[in-house]
Amino acid sequence: MVIGSFRALLNIPLNRERVSEREIQEMADIHRLLSKEYINGERTKELGGHELSLSAMAWYPFPYMPLLENRGYTLILPFSDENREHKRIKRVPSLPESISSSATPTPNRGGGNINDSNDTSNSCISRCSSTSSLSSMPSLQFRDHILTYTQRYLAAEVVEEAAEAIMGANQENRGTEDGEADEMRLVQLLIACAEAVACRDKLHASVLLSELRANALVFGSSFQRVASCFVQGLADRLAMVHPLGAVGFIAPAPPPTMSIMDVGISEKKEESLRLVYEICPHIQFGHFVANASILEAFEGESFVHVVDLGMTLGLPHGHQWRALIQSLADRATTHQPPRRLRITAVGLCDERFRIIGDELELFANTLGINLEFSVVKTHLENLSSNDIKTSDDEVLAVNSILQLHCVVKESRGALNSVLQTIHELSPKVLVLVEQDSSHNGPFFLGRFMEALHYYSAIFDSLDAMLPKYDTRRAKMEQFYFAEEIKNIISCEGPARVERHERVDQWRRRMSRAGFQAGPIKMMAQAKQWLAQIEACEGYTIVEEKGCLVLGWKSRPIVAASCWKC
Repeated sequence: MVIGSFRALLNIPLNRERVSEREIQEMADIHRLLSKEYINGERTKELGGHELSLSAMAWYPFPYMPLLENRGYTLILPFSDENREHKRIKRVPSLPESISSSATPTPNRGGGNINDSNDTSNSCISRCSSTSSLSSMPSLQFRDHILTYTQRYLAAEVVEEAAEAIMGANQENRGTEDGEADEMRLVQLLIACAEAVACRDKLHASVLLSELRANALVFGSSFQRVASCFVQGLADRLAMVHPLGAVGFIAPAPPPTMSIMDVGISEKKEESLRLVYEICPHIQFGHFVANASILEAFEGESFVHVVDLGMTLGLPHGHQWRALIQSLADRATTHQPPRRLRITAVGLCDERFRIIGDELELFANTLGINLEFSVVKTHLENLSSNDIKTSDDEVLAVNSILQLHCVVKESRGALNSVLQTIHELSPKVLVLVEQDSSHNGPFFLGRFMEALHYYSAIFDSLDAMLPKYDTRRAKMEQFYFAEEIKNIISCEGPARVERHERVDQWRRRMSRAGFQAGPIKMMAQAKQWLAQIEACEGYTIVEEKGCLVLGWKSRPIVAASCWKC
């Protein structure tokens, strides 16, 4: 039975403020009364000769129960406010009794005759003295009795179910309130623990960490899961701090020789990166904006060259450049394709880069694109303009997807060196894609709070995209995002490489390095792309001072910008 449809029929307001506990108890009493008094077989037989009416529903003491349709039959049930406890149907004579009594008077104890029609307070059916008046009265069949009692029972059942729905909604509200209270408690514990770690109060921080570990569940709510990652980071940071009165951090031990376990962890990290690319739109968004900007720069050119910093964290198969090669081949019908396309990968994973390069060259050959792939094995901080082989007749584009924040240091010298090297190459376009958040502040507590807001939004988006116990989500959270969180929270000095900054800060840095902002005029295309990939509802793309920003429910996640020399 659908409660909603009967709720509209009975016009029962399911409102906690309007329906009291006493009224709910009355509804339960009604249901028990109906099931005991009216549906019972013996009682049905006893009432077999009665004239019944659907309007008998009017006796309900519940104020919101309407009258059912009156079909002309009369039954008065003696349920007055003064005698509500007496909940039984009074015996009334059947039609045959009425006929016989109209012909033969009934003597009373005193010897006289009593006319039942005079006793209107106890009589439910008026006796008639003529046969014509009896013949005009409609008679009820047994199926009418069944219909009457069935409708009464169903209506009372709806009332009872409505009461249960009210109580269930109240329990749900209480459950939601309890969940929100638990999350608020987690936030308070996290902040208190971060303050204790910042003050190097190991005793207090250890007590708080024990309570946090019991409440921050890896397979709990989205905030419980993100809290578990921050608990790991706080525990790692607490293990490295000196006790009270000392200065600085304990230097982390040098990494040991790679073992089989390390190889397994590395494989899990690679899998988590692949899942982030396939499921989350963050990296795909950067690839889309970068390729659109590079294609615009390469339009009408015969010799084109792309320098890729980091090769998108070593993502297998070179998805970004496969899409670019495909776009160049598709434009061959209207534009002359480039005679040569060169891609130079910069980074330390030279073996992985070469595997990707071989796959890309085979793919390009099938589409008729001449591709030359090369690798420069070096750290970004040590990159020199002499490492990149260029020619005067080619157009150069530089691509940086989630890379430049890794060379932002306290001294600022490393980033300035990389930007100066890129400026010396004179690229036609530099595409910069970075996390849009401030995780490089000088104070630990500020970074902690900013990271907590940022990654809470990311985990909330994962919660909307994947089921609760999906192992893919656990892999992304624990082997990709958790690694970023732990680096932001627990590391300092050169070991802290996840130094994300806001778009405004990047704009100032790029301007000081001699670059000029190139407005990205592809807002409509970006929104169309977001609809095509069928991203989870909640992701948004907005334009902010010439940059495109991908966000989750108004919280910025990734920003893409273009720069020219």
